[in-house]
Amino acid sequence: MNKKYRVAVVGATGMVGQTFIKVLEDRKFPVSEITFFASKRSAGSLVSFNGMNFVVEELTENSFDNGFDIALFSAGGETSLKFAPIAASHGVVVIDNSSAWRMKDHIKLVVPEVNSHVLTKNDLIIANPNCSTIQSVVPLDVIHKLFTVNRVIYSTYQAVSGSGYKGVMDLKNGYENKEPEFYKKQIFDNCFPHIDDFLDNGYTKEEKKMMDETRKILGLSHLKVSATCVRIPVTVGHSVSINVECEKPIDLNQLIEAFKQHQDIVYYEGRDYPTPQDVVGNDLVHVGRLRKDLSAENGIHLWAVADNVRKGAATNAIQIAEYLIKENLI
Repeated sequence: MNKKYRVAVVGATGMVGQTFIKVLEDRKFPVSEITFFASKRSAGSLVSFNGMNFVVEELTENSFDNGFDIALFSAGGETSLKFAPIAASHGVVVIDNSSAWRMKDHIKLVVPEVNSHVLTKNDLIIANPNCSTIQSVVPLDVIHKLFTVNRVIYSTYQAVSGSGYKGVMDLKNGYENKEPEFYKKQIFDNCFPHIDDFLDNGYTKEEKKMMDETRKILGLSHLKVSATCVRIPVTVGHSVSINVECEKPIDLNQLIEAFKQHQDIVYYEGRDYPTPQDVVGNDLVHVGRLRKDLSAENGIHLWAVADNVRKGAATNAIQIAEYLIKENLI
């Protein structure tokens, strides 16, 4: 990576925006210039990058006139729908963390370890998947390549940071016996199977995201997949229980070896297992509790845990940018 790139961070004062900054620093991303954008309300505040302070600028329709190579967006769906096309019209590659573009047919939805091969030089808007989907499809892709996945059942245990600062504050306030301000129910000392709005069919939008995105990323449009998404009183680190049924008989030893050899998976053997505290600040997917499903002929259970703000959002987006650079697509 000898060449350096002009980078814009949109939504720089939010939780993922701040993590973009940290991951860019940690991974020594080749930045020549960097500019930070946020809403009018947050403009004028200071952010730090590589030991230097920068003033956050208000995001406007003219923000991309001066040219950038890459724009990392995490400012919500409405902002993305309005401003990502403006950035793209200036030749900027937008990697967007919202759900706005994920299921649009002409937009690539990418987890680099799984389907980076779909990217081309023509992709100026690239979607970053849902946090729980990202950490789930990494081991699922390994399983599918070996044994052909037919059906997937997700049960998630998602940290409050998945809701941003407001969710974290609701948890912290619960320690002081304060009423929730963001969630409909108290999250302190509690959990609830309700993430995002309910749909007419009884699923939530979060559950639908996981189901639809899994099919798109794996390229399995007819995959049978279902999900129940649960919010738990943990600050950082999503956990997902994954039940998989495959077409072929499953060799656990072969699968374990494949997990061990995977550079982006940490495999926990035997009765050891990952927890949210094990993954904070980490960019890998941690997998354990692997066992055969005694109720299905070619079924298995596994447990996947990852830092939802890093691997589930900021890091995945920056890994997409790194791939584009490595393959000379930008």
